[in-house]
Amino acid sequence: MPEPEAPPSTPRRGLTPKSIAIWSLVALVGAAGWGVLALSRGEEISAAWMLAAALGSYAIAYRFYALFIARRVLKVDKTRATPAERLDNGVDFHPTDRRVLFGHHFAAVAGAGPLVGPVLAAQMGYLPGTIWIIVGVIFAGAVQDMVTLFFSTRRNGRSLGQMARDEIGPFGGAAALIAVFAIMIILLAVLALVIVNALSHSPWGVFSIGMTIPIALLMGVYLRVLRPGRVTEVSVIGVALLLLSIVAGGWVAESSWADTFTLEPGTLVVWMVVYGFVASVLPVWMLLAPRDYLSTFMKVGTIALLALGVVIALPTMKMDAVTDFATRGDGPVFAGSMFPFVFITIACGALSGFHSLVSSGTTPKMIQKETQVRMIGYGAMLTESFVAIMAMIAACIIDPGLYFAINSPGGVVGTTVQSASEAVANLGFTITPDALAQAAKDVEEASLLSRTGGAPTFALGMSEIFSAVIGGVGMKAFWYHFAIMFEALFILTTVDAGTRVGRFMLQDMLGNVYKPFRQVSWKPGVWFASAVVVGGWGYFLWVGVHDPLGGINQLFPLFGIANQLLAAVALAVCTTLLIKSGRLKWAWVTGVPLAWDVAVTLTASWQKIFSEDPRVGFFAQRDKYQAGIDADKVLPPAKSLDDMHTVVTNSTVDGILSALFAILIVVVIADAARVCLKAINNPETVRLSEVPHTESKLVAPAGMFPTQEEKAELVAAGLGSGGGLRTIGAQRGESHGDDVPAGTGSA
Repeated sequence: MPEPEAPPSTPRRGLTPKSIAIWSLVALVGAAGWGVLALSRGEEISAAWMLAAALGSYAIAYRFYALFIARRVLKVDKTRATPAERLDNGVDFHPTDRRVLFGHHFAAVAGAGPLVGPVLAAQMGYLPGTIWIIVGVIFAGAVQDMVTLFFSTRRNGRSLGQMARDEIGPFGGAAALIAVFAIMIILLAVLALVIVNALSHSPWGVFSIGMTIPIALLMGVYLRVLRPGRVTEVSVIGVALLLLSIVAGGWVAESSWADTFTLEPGTLVVWMVVYGFVASVLPVWMLLAPRDYLSTFMKVGTIALLALGVVIALPTMKMDAVTDFATRGDGPVFAGSMFPFVFITIACGALSGFHSLVSSGTTPKMIQKETQVRMIGYGAMLTESFVAIMAMIAACIIDPGLYFAINSPGGVVGTTVQSASEAVANLGFTITPDALAQAAKDVEEASLLSRTGGAPTFALGMSEIFSAVIGGVGMKAFWYHFAIMFEALFILTTVDAGTRVGRFMLQDMLGNVYKPFRQVSWKPGVWFASAVVVGGWGYFLWVGVHDPLGGINQLFPLFGIANQLLAAVALAVCTTLLIKSGRLKWAWVTGVPLAWDVAVTLTASWQKIFSEDPRVGFFAQRDKYQAGIDADKVLPPAKSLDDMHTVVTNSTVDGILSALFAILIVVVIADAARVCLKAINNPETVRLSEVPHTESKLVAPAGMFPTQEEKAELVAAGLGSGGGLRTIGAQRGESHGDDVPAGTGSA
């Protein structure tokens, strides 16, 4: 098939001397940051250098590489109507202001991964993780999100699994559908478990997060009914109410209402399942989009203030650039060598398969113009990557001895500050028992020992930075608990959006059997699919909070690998579509990150299945505990022989599922390769499921801020900065804005 022609556009202006000077300066700042990170050894460096390396790299990537992909590779077409415009029904399909949609998309994809993954990966030093976070997002993660969003938009917002079935074929497509949906349920349950652990017995967190729901409903009605299109107004109102709810949460925690908002884990599970179902079935403009947009102010605002705190306080990186655990592979936080496990552990900050589900779920049904895929797909992922960089900084500015005391399991550090101090010394680091006790006292916690999972470490690092700027040591406890609440808010938006995406996915699957399910807003299908999805992740979550070795706790070890395998499916589908649509010479854009992801993830899968080290291999762990049962011994973390049997079962299930997921992904990739070769050799046989071109009547900017040309077009169409349908005069061609280049964005 010949390469598609670019949509008509006027000649693009080159870089001016002023812009060349600005971008040269940006490049120099980024290069200076990288130089210091790469060359400094055996000395503490300022965390500000990491900020410089990250921000400089992100700016260059967004301005040049993302624009290259949008214009040259994808050839985005602003004259083509999106599904949101063509199929607008006010429920799932709804043209949404790009600023609100950016907030929704970012909130939906930014879950636990960018907060906790880098914290855990810091075990191997700050340099390996930082390189992967920045380089990975530029060339893999943001590319996947953007390209998936583009191709799904061209297919009426089809889900990733359904696109695989339509474009690769029934065999590979069926494998993709099964793998994607099963992985989706596991990911949602894991994210929900993190929220439950953060919010249980926290009246401040429960109240503040609970209040975001009525605030979001108010914002939705305000934008839809009371003051349509007034995004700035509703943003000011929403943020003011959000800040008030956060402050009020502290008042509630100290009042007689505290008991009312102090919830047990089981109660939280019930409320989360109910909320997930309601958020999935309500019109997207009413709750989901405004709540995600609202939470983005909290997320981005907090991270921006954290970065500002780094610039003001200039904390130093106390963790080594590369630790001995990177080569030995025997770290206490997680076992395994730097390759492949740093890349698996960090996941969401650099490349996340979960993102492809949102990019082929809610977002393509709401995007106004194809030209916005750069800002929303690529830009939101860069923003999440910056969150991961801040998490890495938070983990590495605290004393390494304290870091390992917090993140090592109880079997390593014991239960007392004395035993923890000795255990940390055995790892090659030093911290006194008094220092461990004081660290816990500063944040008003009984103990910080073995607070594994990454979230407490991030909160501690965040409190170090904020207290250095505002309040001193006396404010550490406040900032620590604020950070815990912030993390729960960060993750909850992923669960509600993920449930809706899972509903779309299940409806697409069932639509292959019963066609009415393909109508994603068909009410029986909406209610049935939503119930199945929340029932799936809700079951694993319910069992998990009541049984430390059951439910989602059983499947938790699969989280990282499953997420990266999902990314392999997305990149395989994108590469196939690039080739089938006549873009063979650009297939490397997704093909190279696909090859890297497959190499990393299948290597990790192989080691998790076949490694003889019981700390790494599932079946080796099974054999170890089975031998303990045969010898009538109880091995930690088991506390009884019944627990020993449960560990054996869990290890067996995890090993089998790891093998099954890896096989399914290999089938998808092999079938995709067959389709690609056929398309290359016989382009005349290619069939695409892309919907025909329909002329767009909607006008909207491509970037966050309209260009001069876009401003002229909006004025000619009688519209404000949010865009909308052209006036009658403009539709007749009276607008002088019709000559704006299709690829023009906020460069």
